[in-house]
Amino acid sequence: MKTMLDRGAGILMPVSSLPSPYGIGTFGKAAYEFVDFLKKARQKYWQVLPVGPTSYGDSPYQSFSAFAGNPYFIDLDTLAEEGLLTREEINACYWGCDETQVAYDAVFWYRFPLLKKAHARSEFHEEEGYEKFCMESWYWLNDYALYMALKFHFDNQEWLAWPEDIRFRKRDAVERYKEELKEEIDFWKFLQYKFFQQWKKLRAYANSQGISIIGDIPIYVALDSADVWNHPELFLLDEESLTPLKVAGVPPDAFSETGQLWGNPLYRWDVQEKTDFAWWKERMKASGRLYDVVRIDHFIGVVQYYAIPAGAEDGRTGEWLKGPGKKLTDAIGQVIGDTKIIAEDLGIFVPEVKALLEETGYPGMKIIEFAFSGDRFNEHLPHMYTPNSVVYGGTHDNETLVGYFKPEERQWWELQYIADYMGVSHQDQVVDRVMFTAYGSVASVVIFQAQDVLKLDNWARMNTPGTVGSNWRWRMRPGELNQGHADHLAWLVDTFGRF
Repeated sequence: MKTMLDRGAGILMPVSSLPSPYGIGTFGKAAYEFVDFLKKARQKYWQVLPVGPTSYGDSPYQSFSAFAGNPYFIDLDTLAEEGLLTREEINACYWGCDETQVAYDAVFWYRFPLLKKAHARSEFHEEEGYEKFCMESWYWLNDYALYMALKFHFDNQEWLAWPEDIRFRKRDAVERYKEELKEEIDFWKFLQYKFFQQWKKLRAYANSQGISIIGDIPIYVALDSADVWNHPELFLLDEESLTPLKVAGVPPDAFSETGQLWGNPLYRWDVQEKTDFAWWKERMKASGRLYDVVRIDHFIGVVQYYAIPAGAEDGRTGEWLKGPGKKLTDAIGQVIGDTKIIAEDLGIFVPEVKALLEETGYPGMKIIEFAFSGDRFNEHLPHMYTPNSVVYGGTHDNETLVGYFKPEERQWWELQYIADYMGVSHQDQVVDRVMFTAYGSVASVVIFQAQDVLKLDNWARMNTPGTVGSNWRWRMRPGELNQGHADHLAWLVDTFGRF
């Protein structure tokens, strides 16, 4: 059985949400200041959302690669300090006008020309660290760099729209484009080197301050990704067209009456098993190099997964199929080393999932927003927790605590139960009492979103499942987390022995 996570507390703060003058959070000064805040607040964990390169819609759960890092997070000030950019070049760019929102359009249009200048001036090939990075990243780096070079070459079209020879990765086409796009390929390798160089330094600083990083990986990968283009045999695709036969999603639930149609290609688990889950092993090894703890999103899909026919309009027409279960977790256990795992086991109750968690020792998740439905034996109520679990006020997919617990949004009997359970006599007390109750539980780890520590309303919500256009945008203002917040969290940590 895996060792339990150390009893402690943490904050969910996406890298993209950190303050920055450059339109999006980075691995720069504000990231180190956030680590300092966590230490002052006596927190043990910093949870981030997936840090892969994002595609259309800006969702970190739809990435161009399950292995690569997001070039948006490379800190420009650090590149300037290295002599690869000038302040004038950086300041000449437009980075948006709202410090509370990520300026994705501005970041896309202005960041890459700057990074190309940095690449042209860099002598990174001569650095000892680059050779080591290439050796560590042998499984994915070359294919990812070629994929991104091709993507920009073909005006950012998805790979299914590329010419047939390179879409099917015919050997002659691959070699031709490798030669033709040599400089572009080198540029994308440079970006990954800089991403991992800066992230490694930031993680080392966090660890030196007693902070462990919890990373997040989606169980599925995006169709428009280097992973699917390079390994189509591992996914449920039509062999003649390479289009998906069935796609991922979930049936109707509390979030949506029509279910959710994610659109990710499903795995051919039989083929994955024949390779001894080689791709998954490499993915988990790479995740272990990034994080101290890995949260596997939609862990239920390991045991059973929802398959929706390609072309369906929503998630109502799918069927449940059997996943690899223990075969996959055994494979992960062979390579994960000291990195711990959190299983996001939210959703429908599946006894086999609970059994697998018992066998692996992976902690599952509890959500306080889900607790007060009226059932006194609801597994999300703190008196029902087991020590080997992680409790959240809400996740990136939920409303903020302030937004969720508004009286006009809840039934009278739910409000009464909340008042009785947490000793709340006024609406203004709810968020503080939720935090007090979570910290006082037996759950080994308690995590709150930064928005909830700041007591922000739903305008700061990170994501509304099933919608596109206004998600993944919230950013924290400089200095918004202050000494008062740190003192309150430190008091909770001390009161409930989470130090």
